[in-house]
Order: sequence, then C-alpha cells, then structure tokens
Amino acid sequence: MASSTTARSGAAGARGGTKGVARGEREEQILAVAGAVFGEQGYAATSVADIAARAGISKPLIYNYFGSKDGLFERVVGEAAALIVTEIERSARLGAVGVERGLVTLDGVFGVLEGRIWTWQVVNDPTAPTTGSIATVQDACRRRLEELAAEGVGELLRLAGVTDPLDVEAMTAVWGQVFATLVTWWTQHPDVTREQMTARCVRLFDAVLAR
Repeated sequence: MASSTTARSGAAGARGGTKGVARGEREEQILAVAGAVFGEQGYAATSVADIAARAGISKPLIYNYFGSKDGLFERVVGEAAALIVTEIERSARLGAVGVERGLVTLDGVFGVLEGRIWTWQVVNDPTAPTTGSIATVQDACRRRLEELAAEGVGELLRLAGVTDPLDVEAMTAVWGQVFATLVTWWTQHPDVTREQMTARCVRLFDAVLAR
C-alpha cells in the first residue's frame, strides 16, 4: 500500500504541480497540456479555462506565466515550429537525395510527432489569428519548410536534367501539398504507427513513381 506521503505526491503530480516545482519545469508542463488541448480543439474553440482544467491548475497561474491565451498559444506554436523545422533540417543533412530524401524527411517528421501530433496541428491551425505575432511565427515556419522543400525538389529535378526555375517552383508546390497531406492524414489515424506510415509512404511512392 502506498504511504500517505506517496499518495500526496502522486496527487500533486496529477495536478501538474503547483508548489515546489521550478518555473521552467512548470512552464513545460503547462505548454505540453496546452499544446494537446489546442491541437484537439483549435485555437478559436479553446479557452484558458479549458487548459487550466486539463492541467489541474488555476487560470491565474497561466496568466501569470504567459500573460494571455495569445501569449500561451504563441509559445506553443513557437516550440512546435522549432521542433518540426529542426527535424527537417537534420534530415536534409543526412545526404539522401531525390525521392529518398523525401522519404527520410517524412519518416523523421513522423518520429518527432509520434505521441505529440498536436505539434503539427497547432502549426497549421486554420483558426489561429491571421495577423500579429502568432501569425508571424506560423508564417516563418511555413517559409522555412518551403525553402527546405525547394532545396530538395531542386536537387531531385537537377538529377533528372530539369533546371527551369518555374518547373522547380511548380514541383515544390506539388511536393508541399503531398507532404502536408500525408502528415495530416497520419495525425488523423492514431492507430497507425510511425513505422507503418513510413512503410505506406514507401509503397505509395513506389507505385506512383514506378521506382
């Protein structure tokens, strides 16, 4: 049987911690819960009360740490964007080229999103503000992803002898849609593992491109 001390400790942990927790650690606890709630419900439909209830803390504590719902969402989006961009940049340095680079990139993104699909959802939340600092963070993430896509697509087309800038631009747009659609589809099918999704992408690419 658990001691009364252990039981009290467990209860405090379930509430996300309100005393005796370092500020940085407490912020990360709140950000993780907020990310999940924003991902499930969307920015527009989520209130600070929703997040506080899920985290087992008070609304004033969230306001004390983040200032407002917008301040909290901006932090969530900023960390999510950094996670995704950092992973795709890492994948780009692995040396894979052409279609293989695309597959490696997808697998890496599936890996960082596994267990936290809200990361992708908040970065692409259609209900988020379209102006202001939140929009700036989301736009910066999208621009960086577009740059990385253009780099990979340009490399692929050069291997095929295609160098027309408009061809690269057109195919980059196509790849961006394919990439986003595959990742979004996976986030909507939680029973599909990362390994299964990567294998599915390999099959689909093989079928479509007749590799």
